[in-house]
Amino acid sequence: MIVERTSNEILLKVSPNIDKFGIQRVVEYLEYLEMTSHFKAKQEDADKLADELNENWWKENRDRFLK
Repeated sequence: MIVERTSNEILLKVSPNIDKFGIQRVVEYLEYLEMTSHFKAKQEDADKLADELNENWWKENRDRFLK
């Protein structure tokens, strides 16, 4: 693997032998890092929000799965 850094980007060069699924996971993680780089929230705040959203979703959709 080769990593090159310029003034406005980072270039990663990898072997074409790496499977597509593995590359896709890396790309998605890098996209996540890029999208969240300007957020100032702590991980524990994000975890709490995710728990609240999951709990609300389950309350709204429980009947669809438990019959």
